[in-house]
Amino acid sequence: MQSRHSLTKLFLPCAVLLAGIADAKADTSPFDPYNPFPEAIGKGSIHVNLQQVASGLTAPNLLTHAGDGSDRLFVADQKGTVRMIKNGALQDDPFLDLSSHMVTLNPNYDERGLLGLAFHPDYATQGSAGFGKIYTYTSEPRIAGAADFTVPSTAYNHQSVVTEWQVDALNPDIINTSSRRELMRIDQPQSNHNGGMLAFGPDTQLYISLGDGGAGNDVGNGHGTQGNGQNAGNVLGSILRIDPNGSNSANGKYGIPSDNPLISDPSKAGEIFAYGLRNTWRFSFDTQNGQLVAADVGQNSVEEVNIISVGGNYGWNLKEGQFKFDPASGLVSDDLAGLPSGLVDPVLQYDHTEGFSITGGFVYRGSDIPGLEGKYVFGDWGSFGFPSGRLFAGDLTKGTIEELNIGNMDLSMWILGFGQDAAGELYVLGSSQRGPGGATGQIFKFAAPVPLPSAFWLFGSGLLLFSRRGFFRKISC
Repeated sequence: MQSRHSLTKLFLPCAVLLAGIADAKADTSPFDPYNPFPEAIGKGSIHVNLQQVASGLTAPNLLTHAGDGSDRLFVADQKGTVRMIKNGALQDDPFLDLSSHMVTLNPNYDERGLLGLAFHPDYATQGSAGFGKIYTYTSEPRIAGAADFTVPSTAYNHQSVVTEWQVDALNPDIINTSSRRELMRIDQPQSNHNGGMLAFGPDTQLYISLGDGGAGNDVGNGHGTQGNGQNAGNVLGSILRIDPNGSNSANGKYGIPSDNPLISDPSKAGEIFAYGLRNTWRFSFDTQNGQLVAADVGQNSVEEVNIISVGGNYGWNLKEGQFKFDPASGLVSDDLAGLPSGLVDPVLQYDHTEGFSITGGFVYRGSDIPGLEGKYVFGDWGSFGFPSGRLFAGDLTKGTIEELNIGNMDLSMWILGFGQDAAGELYVLGSSQRGPGGATGQIFKFAAPVPLPSAFWLFGSGLLLFSRRGFFRKISC
């Protein structure tokens, strides 16, 4: 018979079980700018376990695969390295080290760094234009006069750079660093709100997210009189769509697809696919239907998830979530009078009683956890004082959110990103340190919960566990 200590590890923690059984508490406060939603997000019926697959990283924020059948996984670490997980083990030597190209990061907190990584969909197809190519998004020191896109500003903090790289011809486990080819360089007026996600769509075009340029409320130095989110004349506050193999851009280094929505308007940036976004830290494509799902980090009140459509204006900084936003005060209102028509509302949203900074994930299309099928899995980073550790499943059709029950651990970390492997299984990435310093970064794979070997009953302050042969043990809560 196992000891009580090992039994407590084997069975779901009491607090988790009780939270899953209890009804969600209603948030019955009247409307106010920091608490605009009437119902709290409760834990639903979906239970998952988390299996650690890597540790010792700094600030891992994205996990992806090469699509080449090798089962290797690749991890973007904010400090500037792309690490590889091969044969189930995190490799010591980086696949690519970009740290020498980047700005110096503040280890306590920083929104700059290596923020995006994508493999060309033809990465494994010999003879194709995309063979062996990857793309990165980094925060680099500003080179005066080198920006492809800028905004009027009295000072700039850094430049966001999208770069193409080629895998080494003799070693598939490293990038040939001499193959570096810059696609675009963008002036950033502040250090925050950099977006940074890269992903290829089902149309084989490269999509790039850019935040509004930083500071707060999309106002101030480098934000003009209307804010960058509503100014489609520059690329900040947008999701871009480009062809890395084309050449009809102003700098001749990439192509602008002819069906991009603003390409025929000389006053607009033809690279823009959608705009009116504050800081789309992570977006993803549903591998079943191709839908583009983007999580946009909010200002003071609302975190949101959007279905991105071609040419869509998602409201920032006129709206935050479904509410009217006041750039002068940073407050929201449910009075929408005076707003222009056509602004697209989010399909999911939550207020800051639930979390403070959304971390976008993926629509689950794996096979290990049937209860997650078709749900959008995402999380919340936390506040500046404490990590959230909350994972959510959203129904993009119904507009509902439930918190996932994590059965085997307390996920007490800042949630930095998610990942998806070739089989559609999901991963969550985070760190117990708020900024890109130290070595507390970890990666966990979502797994089906282990079935309870015994029935259990709530009894007073504990759980009564029963085996098939009768009374087994009580665990105090």
